[in-house]
Amino acid sequence: MHSLRIAMAQMNATVGDLDGNYKKIVRLVEDAKDRRSDLIVFPELAITGYPPEDLLLKPQFIDGNIGCIEKIAAKVGGITAIIGFVDKKEDIFNAAAVIHNRKIATVYHKMFLPNYGVFDEERYFRSGTTPVNIVLGEIIIGLGICEDIWYPDGPARVQSLAGAQVIVNINASPYHMGKAHLREEILATRATDNCAIIVYNNLVGGQDELVFDGHGMVLNEEGEVIARGKAFCEDLLITDLDIEAVFRKRLHDPRWRKEKEAAEARVEEIVLSGGKTKTKRRTKPVTPRGTTQLSLIEEVYLALTTGTKDYVLKNGFRHVLIGLSGGIDSSLVAAIAVAALGKEHVSGVFMPSQYTSKESEEDAMALADNLGIEIYTIPMEEIFKSYLRTLDRVFTGLKPNVTEENIQARIRGNILMALSNKFGWLVLTTGNKSEMSVGYATLYGDMAGGFAVIKDLPKTMVYNLAEHINNVQNTELIPSRVLTKEPSAELKPDQRDRDTLPPYDVLDQILKAYIEEDMDLPGILAKGFEREIVIKVIKMVDASEYKRRQAPPGIKITPRAFGKDRRMPITNRYESY
Repeated sequence: MHSLRIAMAQMNATVGDLDGNYKKIVRLVEDAKDRRSDLIVFPELAITGYPPEDLLLKPQFIDGNIGCIEKIAAKVGGITAIIGFVDKKEDIFNAAAVIHNRKIATVYHKMFLPNYGVFDEERYFRSGTTPVNIVLGEIIIGLGICEDIWYPDGPARVQSLAGAQVIVNINASPYHMGKAHLREEILATRATDNCAIIVYNNLVGGQDELVFDGHGMVLNEEGEVIARGKAFCEDLLITDLDIEAVFRKRLHDPRWRKEKEAAEARVEEIVLSGGKTKTKRRTKPVTPRGTTQLSLIEEVYLALTTGTKDYVLKNGFRHVLIGLSGGIDSSLVAAIAVAALGKEHVSGVFMPSQYTSKESEEDAMALADNLGIEIYTIPMEEIFKSYLRTLDRVFTGLKPNVTEENIQARIRGNILMALSNKFGWLVLTTGNKSEMSVGYATLYGDMAGGFAVIKDLPKTMVYNLAEHINNVQNTELIPSRVLTKEPSAELKPDQRDRDTLPPYDVLDQILKAYIEEDMDLPGILAKGFEREIVIKVIKMVDASEYKRRQAPPGIKITPRAFGKDRRMPITNRYESY
């Protein structure tokens, strides 16, 4: 048996939907069998979805997931399957079941549990202790789950030394900018160091703030990518593996002879069907399928559309509502929503005040027309005047300030939520990461809504992404003036964002240094920024934590997003300046 046909199922699992995930797995198994595959591989925790979080504290949920894996086992014949699930012994484990001849032949427990950034696996799982190799015919396959492959001396090392020609690693690895390239570098190193074929399968789809990008890969023993899964969509990638090439390469490396005996003592080896399984008879090999690697801005666009679509649909909504101001942020959110859900499932609301410019109205209407979405115009000036009359006696003798600006934002939030309640539509908020970082947003105003699409997208990238959308569409889907006019909240006469904030190209660099890189004041100043500006930005970031805690969830795009990644105390007297 010198070749192995493997099917990688990049699956979009829904957290908690045990029955739906079970049915999807069974369908994919049958599809892989029809394509004469020997082995099918599913993502990490494919049964439960990832991350299941505190569902793992419910015993009935654990038992239900085990019931599903047992039902799947009874249906899987004529092909071997590796499926992620939660195993229960004296504790619970992040596990991979190996199903063969309608039985669970063995179970591998994840050995390295991530507990940083968005990961909390040590809160729930016990670590496994034993690397596992399975023998399918004459081929030895090592099992790993996600974090296991990131360590040079992890289980893949001893598994390959003990004879594994193929390392199967199943994943639920969430997306952030540039991560796909980093994964490929690490996997290429593992393949060459271990002289083994790496089969890396990843979950796909949105789950709350996280998006899983797929991007599965098969790398040969030379560290070369020989097949790629699609990005941000479900895929069944079929690949024929040349096992003989691994044998030939290992003949030239004496390490395998010297270290094999010690490694074999550490690895549990499970022989499937007594090692007599034969490959299926096939008339011709599968043509390796590669996919074009995406640019960074294409990745971000697909992450936002995928995350928006799955959040909306998986939570039972069918229609979304966006407050359209004629500005860049709301224009981008509307374009993403249409791409994710279709124009018939998106509505806009234009809510002018006495400070709204004619240009803003024209741009909001042009955007709605370009996208083909309905737009409601609901003036708010009379409502605002009513507020001022109501508060006049209490505010006597006090000059107008940010209070009056925020009243307008909250009126708009109230209108949006009224429409949401009446029609069952989900409100998408339009604040970006730059604004959320420094608190340039109004609680219960423009922060009111159910999902914050561009919450983790810096303002400079908002412009880049809008330009990308127009370039791809080869038309001004987002009106050109929206991209060139100076940003303004239009809550008072002649207002501009630069009245309160540094230029966005400067602000975003400072924010990246302070929030994503945890640089101190001297380090940021060493980059050439003015001391007064840096201190102002740091103070605004630190003072706005209470606002961010009350913001809707939004899609993680950067390596360090607010919420799951960056967790700062609200009550906090530490000064970073």
